[in-house]
Amino acid sequence: MESAAVKSEGLVIPLIDFSNFLNGTPEQRKTTAKAILNGFQTAGFIYLKGLPFTPDYRQHVFDSSAKLFRLSEEEKMKGCWTTPEANRGYSAPGREKVSLIEEENDVKSLRTAAPDLKESWEFGREGEEGHPNQWPEEKGDLAGFKTTMLEFFDKCKMLHTEVMRAIAVGLEIDEKWFDGFTDVGDNTLRLLHYPEVDRNVFQVNPGQVRAGAHSDYGSVTLLFQDTRGGLQVQGPTGAFIDATPIENTCVVNAGDLLARWSNDTIKSTIHRVVEPPAAEGNTYPARYSIAYFCNPNFKSMIEAIPGTYTSEDELKYKAITSGDYLVQRLAATY
Repeated sequence: MESAAVKSEGLVIPLIDFSNFLNGTPEQRKTTAKAILNGFQTAGFIYLKGLPFTPDYRQHVFDSSAKLFRLSEEEKMKGCWTTPEANRGYSAPGREKVSLIEEENDVKSLRTAAPDLKESWEFGREGEEGHPNQWPEEKGDLAGFKTTMLEFFDKCKMLHTEVMRAIAVGLEIDEKWFDGFTDVGDNTLRLLHYPEVDRNVFQVNPGQVRAGAHSDYGSVTLLFQDTRGGLQVQGPTGAFIDATPIENTCVVNAGDLLARWSNDTIKSTIHRVVEPPAAEGNTYPARYSIAYFCNPNFKSMIEAIPGTYTSEDELKYKAITSGDYLVQRLAATY
């Protein structure tokens, strides 16, 4: 029986031991898969423990990310984010404004009024034609950085495949039904740094957040948090609930495309990053997180998953390719 990682205001986010799906008996695998699917259907979020990452390896990846963001602004801007089609490179604080707004001019106005207090660096799959990754120069502390991130990208790709297999088992369709949608690895590894910030920033501007309320765009997101906190998930009452970090877990949430793919039987839940729960004097320390945004292969046609509808009349969405959908969404964000 899984426990609850979050339980407040009608929001229950389960904490699930994923090793029971990866290495368990057939019955354990089925029970775990049902718990994962139920979490996505009710909360849109789950926490996974029992992952194939050692604590030391996880810390190594976080340390490598911190070293990247310690580069000078000039060095970071050499790898600047370019286009929604590429979705690779460095985004300076205030460059991206995540929100629920889809009109470009409205996003620009919001970005000016309350910019997100974060910087990020995106990496896609290596070798995609026309969209090279923007790697920093590997010198000093960044020696071996590319190897570390490519290895972590591949480990997350495998985890994505297994999470989608669990969803398939939960839906009682063929376990490998999603494999042909995940094999290319059209995913995005995002390293995130929320710089140290004075407490007064939040007091002077009540609308200020570290990352605005939004839902994610793809199939699922794998989020690795440090211990600082600040992530909140919107519950059924509309209240935002703290998704407190739990050591050596991964927070996994369903994205908009998976909700669409499931004919809205799976939820894509709104979340944000706000003023942290604890300050050190008048300062909030820096926060680091790593998000791995999983998508179906860009060329895949997304139509309702078998078992999520009983007749054609129940279909809510027209078919669309994964790539077209994601470019549409990203174009309004940057």
